[in-house]
Amino acid sequence: MSAEARALLNRTVNEKDSFFEKMKPHAELIAALLSGVLIAAGWMLDKSELATASVTAYILAFLIGGFAKAKEGIEETIANKELNVEMLMIFAAIGSAIIGYWTEGAILIFIFAVSGALETYTMNKSHKEISALMEIQPEEALLINGGIEEKVHVSQLVIGDLILVKPGERVPSDGKIIKGQSTIDESAITGESIPVTKGNNDAIFAGTVNLNGSLTVEITKPNSETLFQKIIQLVQSAQSEKSPSQLFIERFEGTYVKIVLSVVVLMMFLPHFLLGWNWTETFYRAMILLVVASPCALVASIMPATLSAISNGARHGILFKGGVHLENLSHLKAIAFDKTGTLTKGKPEVTDVIVADGLSESEILLKAASIESHSTHPLANAIVKFAKEKLDGSLINPESIEDVSGWGVKAFIDRDEWKIGKAAFVGLEAAGQFGEGAAAKMASQGKTIVFVQKNGEIAAIIALQDVVREETRTAIDRLKNEGIYTLMLTGDSRNTGMAIAKTSHVDDYIAECLPENKVEHLKKLQETYGTVAMVGDGINDAPALATANVGIAMGEGTDVALETADVVLMKNDLPRIAEAIKLSKKMNRIIKQNVIFSISVIMLLIASNFLQFVDLPFGVIAHEGSTILVILNSLRLLRS
Repeated sequence: MSAEARALLNRTVNEKDSFFEKMKPHAELIAALLSGVLIAAGWMLDKSELATASVTAYILAFLIGGFAKAKEGIEETIANKELNVEMLMIFAAIGSAIIGYWTEGAILIFIFAVSGALETYTMNKSHKEISALMEIQPEEALLINGGIEEKVHVSQLVIGDLILVKPGERVPSDGKIIKGQSTIDESAITGESIPVTKGNNDAIFAGTVNLNGSLTVEITKPNSETLFQKIIQLVQSAQSEKSPSQLFIERFEGTYVKIVLSVVVLMMFLPHFLLGWNWTETFYRAMILLVVASPCALVASIMPATLSAISNGARHGILFKGGVHLENLSHLKAIAFDKTGTLTKGKPEVTDVIVADGLSESEILLKAASIESHSTHPLANAIVKFAKEKLDGSLINPESIEDVSGWGVKAFIDRDEWKIGKAAFVGLEAAGQFGEGAAAKMASQGKTIVFVQKNGEIAAIIALQDVVREETRTAIDRLKNEGIYTLMLTGDSRNTGMAIAKTSHVDDYIAECLPENKVEHLKKLQETYGTVAMVGDGINDAPALATANVGIAMGEGTDVALETADVVLMKNDLPRIAEAIKLSKKMNRIIKQNVIFSISVIMLLIASNFLQFVDLPFGVIAHEGSTILVILNSLRLLRS
């Protein structure tokens, strides 16, 4: 064989394999449609009085359409040692064929196969988020080893390794930037569409895209523990864990199937003796009962709805660790919030600058920021950041600088002595009198005050506060509209707690609350309101997250918080909590609709069968049609 022919053959084989791979998820639907074509062929052959050919077409329809569900039913029966809905359908179809109702039996298999294909579609749709994530997970990284670049599999990366991430590439593993600056597209992780600029020491996550600059990144986590992998594990966990309603239905199914089979056996004999039906009619009605009493629609009432809701949430940055947590959300009566990093940004920001008469605010900020730039304290960093945003010029270097531990910092610039720190560091009396007691007023609002002294005189006061997130008020207001009581738990002082509670619109707050106290307060909240959620992001929130009926973690929180919580907000977007609650309520509403509808149809068809109002074709269509309607109703949850 020539090289060209061999290449053509290989290409043909690969294309064929690719085609079958693409068709694999749709195999059940294709089999169902093919059985439908065979049923139509069988019906036409029967009309043409070709009985043998007609029966052959029906048997093929039985085998092709019913194979997937029959295999599933037999395997589950053997594994669980319990009969199920699939087995009822097999018995009903075989029974229909025995009494000569080939068309009805085949239609039963066809519609049951279509409903099964719809369920598979729902499952595949719910797994789509994981598939999409898997596809963007880079498999290789450019390892820098002794100045030499080497391509390695991401699983080989260990903490401390240095990798090079070029412009346009996806980041292969979590790490921190040690060289370079770039704009990073983090939409795959946080859902935020606006790229963020990152530089030295900034954290960077696997799966995000480096848009322009070349970056040298130090690996900070093994590939198996990256935030990216955690998201995948969360979604997988959610899809495998069943809600209480689903577990009840599955337990109920086994008992119900036994009852139906027992009644069907009685139905094969009793009506003949008690009601005078002939044997054909008696067996015929028993087969109809077997069809219409099957709990297909009831069994399909919950799982498709739950999977659709979990899929919807994952698509919008709300990750549920299981159906039970999604179901519980609709019953929430109260939510407790951690303050720092949850209701607030978690970083202090400058809110006020008051300068002494006759002095320039620009000069004070320049000198203060120049001195504070030599400190790593969060307050110092906030002052430097604020000054850089306000001033055009660059900072200057002090002639000398001295850190007075626990009090502040002292420095000399242009022979002027500067002190920056607490009131006691610059003089309590002078601090209290400055700006007509402005410091005391701002302190009562929960702000932290930093005093700036120049040559023994107070030159300015700078007020800082952990600022409430912009979306917090919207989120709290939405929860209140849902009738949910909101409480803030914080370890801060009463003044700070009061100020943040007022700004964030929460109903109440508890200040000076230690981590162990959070659990106590949460239990009291449960005693009063019943179902309670806790929202947090830190290690100290983990006990409370575990205690709550539903623990909700912020996506940028600590690993411990993410692992302990039941729900994760990937975008740190608090308004998503109200959306998750609405999604839960909608899911439970749809489940109730499905259950009531399916039970009503079953009861109506059973009664109609005893009264001899319904025949087998209508019973098949009505029963299996109700199953399809229930699944389609559940698929509404996939929509935004």
